[in-house]
Amino acid sequence: MNSHAGSEGRSGSDEHLLHVGYALDGDDGCIAEARDHVSAFLDRAHTDRQLPVSASVKGLTQLVASELVTNARKYAPGPILMELRIDASGVDVVVWDSDPVVPAARTADPGRIGQHGLEIVKAVTEELIIEQRPIGKRITARIPLPTTPSGPTTNHHA
Repeated sequence: MNSHAGSEGRSGSDEHLLHVGYALDGDDGCIAEARDHVSAFLDRAHTDRQLPVSASVKGLTQLVASELVTNARKYAPGPILMELRIDASGVDVVVWDSDPVVPAARTADPGRIGQHGLEIVKAVTEELIIEQRPIGKRITARIPLPTTPSGPTTNHHA
């Protein structure tokens, strides 16, 4: 995965209009840092590319990023790489960590405290892909963008 400041607009509906990567050090602040990166990225997608990023999409994307980064921080030693990509139909949150163990969502249990992260991610995403890599694993979660804007868009004056 490339860590870079961004790739500018490519043409074609299947290509990403914006794409950025971040290296997170796995410390106590990395989850908040991931949420901040998502917010700034989606604000930029809305203002620079006029993509329909609603407050709901922004909140769900932040939730997904924080759950995936939390799991990586909890179970994998070392740094975490996070990629954010957006095209006209959705936002991808991609998280790589060094633990090769593929996570599995547990069966629903309302009495269980904690360990609901992957259940939450599966419930709010359009697609969830978990790939084992030569070192660790990569998880890609896709949050769809609405075909018509619903609700207020993100505040681009953050």
